[in-house]
Amino acid sequence: MKILALDLATKTGWATSAGHTSGVQTFDVKRGESPGMRFLRCRAWLNDMLQLLGGIDIIVYEQAHHRGGAATACCVGLVSTVQAFAAEHGIELMAVHTGELKRWATGKGNANKPAMIEAARARGWVPFDDNEADAELLLEYAMATLQEAPNE
Repeated sequence: MKILALDLATKTGWATSAGHTSGVQTFDVKRGESPGMRFLRCRAWLNDMLQLLGGIDIIVYEQAHHRGGAATACCVGLVSTVQAFAAEHGIELMAVHTGELKRWATGKGNANKPAMIEAARARGWVPFDDNEADAELLLEYAMATLQEAPNE
């Protein structure tokens, strides 16, 4: 099963079960560009990942808290882009609430960024930053959760 895990933000952390690889992809908007360019870049990157991985079965993403402002608008737009992409390509989606992921990874539902980075390192990852650490942990969470699911 090919899983793509995403910590969606301007600096999106990603991890995949294919080759156990991860990284950070930036969806900046350049001066003078429409804010929608961020979402077009995300869609193009998702297409690249689909080709690179030879298909994706499940996209798991962090369902972040919405506190308003530009960060929320960015996150909502990126989640919508991922949802539309998944629907278009017949890919299953799995949303994981931030608190649930933190509790699973560290035992604390309000764990800070350094604790999440340490949790990823403890599982053998070498994250560049907290975005990549969150994506790596999302991948681990999805793999553990899907293994526990009964076969239908």
